[in-house]
Amino acid sequence: MSGTHINTTPLAERLRPRTLDDYIGQEHLVGENSVLRRAIISGTIPSMIFWGPPGVGKTTLATIITNQLNRPFYSLSAINSGVKDIRDVIEKVKNQGLFGGNNAVLFIDEIHRFSKSQQDSLLGAVEKGLVTLIGATTENPSFEVISALLSRCQVYVMKAFEKEQMHTLLHKAIKDDEVLKEREIEVEEDEALYRLSGGDARRLLNVLEIVVNSVEGKVLITNELVQDTIQENMAMYDKSGEMHYDIISAFIKSIRGSDPNAAVYYLARMVEGGEDPKFIARRLLILASEDIGNANPTALVLANTTFDAVAKIGWPESRIILSQCVIYLATSPKSNSAYAAIGAAQAKVRETGNLSIPLHIRNAPTKLMKDMGYGANYQNSHAQAGSFSGQEYLPDDIKGTTFYEPSDNKRENVTRAEMKRLWREKY
Repeated sequence: MSGTHINTTPLAERLRPRTLDDYIGQEHLVGENSVLRRAIISGTIPSMIFWGPPGVGKTTLATIITNQLNRPFYSLSAINSGVKDIRDVIEKVKNQGLFGGNNAVLFIDEIHRFSKSQQDSLLGAVEKGLVTLIGATTENPSFEVISALLSRCQVYVMKAFEKEQMHTLLHKAIKDDEVLKEREIEVEEDEALYRLSGGDARRLLNVLEIVVNSVEGKVLITNELVQDTIQENMAMYDKSGEMHYDIISAFIKSIRGSDPNAAVYYLARMVEGGEDPKFIARRLLILASEDIGNANPTALVLANTTFDAVAKIGWPESRIILSQCVIYLATSPKSNSAYAAIGAAQAKVRETGNLSIPLHIRNAPTKLMKDMGYGANYQNSHAQAGSFSGQEYLPDDIKGTTFYEPSDNKRENVTRAEMKRLWREKY
């Protein structure tokens, strides 16, 4: 009977680390002498939010922390919990106060899915120290967690697994797992395993388990075997929700590639999968600047209006609003010049540091500053012919540098011609 039970427990669960020493990845948080590790060892941890992609160990780390501190542990999922569930947990903690209930840890998975009222219901318990909150989110907490709660939490960013960490995990599973070690498994090629996993440890273990279970006798893992097996099991694999990031990637690339048919198809996949409409709208808002930008500035306006609309409407009607926006963005001219310009400018700042601001464009609110030459010789463009002075505004060390390169599209070609007329050799 025990063998049957072992086989029905997913590999990712069987291999879940129990201690910090067994934990793979996130060395910047829990490695030797790291801030969080020292806090855990000292027994005084703040309320915190783990922000990172799926399968990087957010839930596991929360459990390890609780075990290490030997505190009562309560877990809620924002997908199926409401205000009543939160209050029930807080009431249990209060009632167990005499028996060590205080300073309990409350873990909330996907905290970004909690509404404002649900998050508000946590505030009092967190403020009083009745519970130490550990939230896990795949979304930027600055957008999704109310400021009052966020200000009482330390945000820790968790990173996707690197290839070396995936390699370690893969071979640990084959060597140590009580089921896999009974099989004869040889890894001849591992690129497909890592590529399909995309830095998600849980996905890596799920793919490995599917592949191993598809073969009788000795298992020789090759890229071809992995690809063929996962292709056959795609429906099962997708149903678990772990292709979330693959679908959003395909969605964005389809819009960037000006294919409205593919874009609407991947939108439909997310709609049918019950994806948060605000998650989709936020990605469209980013894309409107990153991939369309000044080729069609109205794209950003429409994407922002779409975000506001879906926040008010929700499913199922939001699918129509999103479809309209997706088709508009997919059929718009494309430009990444704004994205490239800020990237180039940031690189120059990192390279050159805080260069001196030219005196003629410095602010001069005091007489002393005016006497020092601040603002002297500044030419106000509005007072010049054609409202253009042609003065240099960059620091002397980088004067003449061009960061903005207009893309080749109808609107930015007009912009380029105008910039060339004004600045001549710069454009």
